[in-house]
Amino acid sequence: MGGVSETFSARYQAISSRDARFDGRFFTAVSSTGIYCRPSCPARTPRPENVTFFATAAAAQAAGFRACKRCRPEAGPGSPDWDVRADLVGRALRLIADGVVDEGGVGELARRLAVSERHLHRQMVGEVGTGPLALARMRRAQTARMLLEATDLPVTRIAFAAGYASVRQFNESMTEAFGCPPTALRRRRRPEGPGADGEGDIVLRLQHRRPLAHDPMLDFLAARAIGGVEEVVEAHPAAGPGRVGPAGTRTYRRSVRLPRRTGIMTVTPHPDAGFATLRLRLEDLRDLTAAVQRCRRLFDLDADPQGVDDVLGRDELLGPLVAKRPGLRVPGHVDGFELAVRAVLGQQVTVRGARTLAERLVRQVGCPLAAPDGTLTHMFPSAEQVAAADLADIGLTGARARALRALAEAVAEGTVVPDPGADRDATRHALLALPGIGPWTAAYIAMRALGDPDAVPLTDLGIRHAVRALGADDTPKAITTRAETWRPWRAYAAMHLWTHLSETQAPTGG
Repeated sequence: MGGVSETFSARYQAISSRDARFDGRFFTAVSSTGIYCRPSCPARTPRPENVTFFATAAAAQAAGFRACKRCRPEAGPGSPDWDVRADLVGRALRLIADGVVDEGGVGELARRLAVSERHLHRQMVGEVGTGPLALARMRRAQTARMLLEATDLPVTRIAFAAGYASVRQFNESMTEAFGCPPTALRRRRRPEGPGADGEGDIVLRLQHRRPLAHDPMLDFLAARAIGGVEEVVEAHPAAGPGRVGPAGTRTYRRSVRLPRRTGIMTVTPHPDAGFATLRLRLEDLRDLTAAVQRCRRLFDLDADPQGVDDVLGRDELLGPLVAKRPGLRVPGHVDGFELAVRAVLGQQVTVRGARTLAERLVRQVGCPLAAPDGTLTHMFPSAEQVAAADLADIGLTGARARALRALAEAVAEGTVVPDPGADRDATRHALLALPGIGPWTAAYIAMRALGDPDAVPLTDLGIRHAVRALGADDTPKAITTRAETWRPWRAYAAMHLWTHLSETQAPTGG
């Protein structure tokens, strides 16, 4: 499993030292208690003969264990190992996390992966210890628990919002997963913990591994923020929608299109505490888990910062940059099509120029929000809307307009699927087949929309300028050779170089 040794002794050493680096990478089940935990659980270390390790919480539950009430193993950050993998199981796990099984069943998941249900089930049981249906059920239980602990909604409404067919099924599933009925979970909610505010927003804490370099992340998002769709603001108590937290804290806000309806997402990182606060205003509560997953992807909250820093820190060029910004993340995105559009608009122009073009596109084609939230007034247009729009007044060259339209048509038709569950190689080839999309654009989309941690636009001028500023050979051959030592974290290397360059020059690209 990626950075975790496959030997029992190595895993046992991790739980003996309560090493939080391995939370989410494996789970510890104890036969004498019938409970499974995360590796960092503060409980007394069990005897080796009573321990079994599982790759997922769902596999532990399927084997008859229930979640520890102390360490909350199901609420920890996800495993970064699967983000590195582009194989069938890695893609399946990302699609399940996005709710594909909840929406269309295992049959739809198999269709998206172009395999039979039987083959998919066999592969997943072999790799993660359980099938896709059990993983989806665990996801459903996690959603229900979040709603129970974060809101005062009636239990019946929570059951159906989480995707259960009946209250009876809901009660049985929650008792099996957590060892107590839903009402008992609600009674445990602490008044000072996450919850629903007076305006009906859902407030959650999303855990991540430390460290997290939040300022470079927010700087990156602020420089590219599209007016009307997103913003980075100073957070002040009682200063308006989304402005929560201690004075001086920065917050990211945006409108987001979800599987059923739309919503407003507000994210405030608290890196020293190991979590980010997510405030959601949703039109449909059934979109909760999708919104949480997209936020985690946007802020790269499931990353393994120490694993990344260990590899990149050994490079003489990147070592000082890693030491200066430990835990630097790769910003993902909440909408793969939107990110792909930004990549096309950002070809050979400054970030400010690309942002201006994107704002014109939003004003001309985007949908006004039914209930604007402060400065958030629009939803970024869908692929279908861009494909049908007149792009003449946005200020694009003819070639750029054709590229944008071809991209929109390909996404609308399903020829290109720019999301983390897509086949990365197939998506890259499909993108390169479109007019006006070359290696830089395809790599940038893979890096941020597909979530490929090893994708890197090696032809990027910003990377070349940063390498040159650091006193190294910036010829394409030299950069390509050096980048081989950055695998499988080349996307993070690009972020370090871009962040270093932004300190002295205006950022370029998407």
